[in-house]
Amino acid sequence: MAYLLGVDIGTSGTKTVLFDETGNTVASDLQEYPLYQPKNGWAEQDPEDWWRATYTSIRNVLAKSGVSPDEVKGVGLSGQMHGAVLLDKDNQVLRRAIIWCDQRSSAECEQITELIGAKRLIEITANPALTGFTASKVMWVKNNEPEIFDKVRKILLPKDYVRFCLTGEFATEVSDASGMQFLDVPNRCWSDEVISKLGLDKSMLGKVYESQEITGTIHSKAAELTGLKVGTPVVGGAGDQAAGAVGNGIVKKGIISSTIGTSGVVFAYSDDVNIDPLGRVHTFCHAVPNKWHIMGVTQGAGLSLQWFRNNFCREEIATAELMGVDPYYLMDQAAEKVEPGSNGIIYLPYLMGERTPHLDPDCRGVFFGLSAKHTKREMIRAVMEGVVYSLRDCLEIIEGLGVEISQVRASGGGGKSPLWRQMQADVFNRDICTINASEGPAFGVALLAGVGAGVYRSVEEACEATIKVKSTQKPNTAAHEKYNGYYKLYRKLYTSLKDDFKTLAKLV
Repeated sequence: MAYLLGVDIGTSGTKTVLFDETGNTVASDLQEYPLYQPKNGWAEQDPEDWWRATYTSIRNVLAKSGVSPDEVKGVGLSGQMHGAVLLDKDNQVLRRAIIWCDQRSSAECEQITELIGAKRLIEITANPALTGFTASKVMWVKNNEPEIFDKVRKILLPKDYVRFCLTGEFATEVSDASGMQFLDVPNRCWSDEVISKLGLDKSMLGKVYESQEITGTIHSKAAELTGLKVGTPVVGGAGDQAAGAVGNGIVKKGIISSTIGTSGVVFAYSDDVNIDPLGRVHTFCHAVPNKWHIMGVTQGAGLSLQWFRNNFCREEIATAELMGVDPYYLMDQAAEKVEPGSNGIIYLPYLMGERTPHLDPDCRGVFFGLSAKHTKREMIRAVMEGVVYSLRDCLEIIEGLGVEISQVRASGGGGKSPLWRQMQADVFNRDICTINASEGPAFGVALLAGVGAGVYRSVEEACEATIKVKSTQKPNTAAHEKYNGYYKLYRKLYTSLKDDFKTLAKLV
């Protein structure tokens, strides 16, 4: 039996999962680490935390599984996208990594747009300049921390820093590199034009691979720390969204995914480069060779419910600990007692600004419609509904680009909630499916590792062999009609508050 290892370097922690070749989970381990927010709208993490979590979780998984390192045929890496890890000439980290949800670089987005040209930038990178992307973060360091920037010799994404620690190789792959804004997305290679106009050097960037290609092998120091065998292949892997899409079988037309993790993502496969000229959704290279994907992103999806839990649900947390259940289970039960529409509360999930469809780093979270009759349970449900409204924003734009939608698969932590899945079915007015595989990105990159190691012949074959639909939730017509009224108002609220968000940003 061949075994495959998937490592997902997420925002809240790194999860490592060992699978057998039929897709069964053998063992898993999660190691958490902190997020630093030194100023409002800033978000940073320490790359050494990612590496420590990676080698600890791999070692723990091997110990739990009892599987011999000789039987692990390949390692795949998934990771939070867009982060900027900066190394000096000695390959030492120069500063904490600025990660995906950081919003400090709006001035740099304007600078990038001016240097490249708005139309040309979208032609090359398939996206407008965004605060979330790596390029604007690097330019922020260049503009604001020149003493650090002068020492930069390598720019890596989070998972690619871990790759360097495992293999000694500076490399990336097309799906994650698409979100740096240095990649020529239609041609799947670095853009000399963008890199030179930004005053950078291509030597700062690693070699670009397709996602299933072997990028290096485990070296002796990493073998000592992880317990893996020296020489075990490490494939390109994928950014967390493309990895999760492979893990959900989103590798052919018609099937899309709706993922509620820290962020929320609607993800659709595309045979060709399909670019939104308004830049509301992202077009990136898929982890499937020579294919692309379209992705709508809401910044504060699961993050919104986590924020509400941490700040307002201390009783639920304490009760859940006594009962031996997840606090989210109790929050779901409370929200389920409330009718669709949350008795008139609408929540805007813009805790970290927004990407789809507004591209606005200044917008902020809002509870609209609160009155003295409302309780915590209505607010919990409103948060969940607001996230689903934001996902509908993404879905409608993608459908408007001519993408075929025959099935929606729910995934991520939020996808485990039957209530949140039913909300999606009702708001989207579409069947929402779950599949037998629940490990998302870690599973996706394990399958990519299997392709690279020769266990499967292609990504499509790997998905066909391991992924089956497990359940389907159908929309409730009455609930859908009720949600439509709230959704129309939800969309108006951003327009009404847009200027006020800008005013607030100047006051903070």
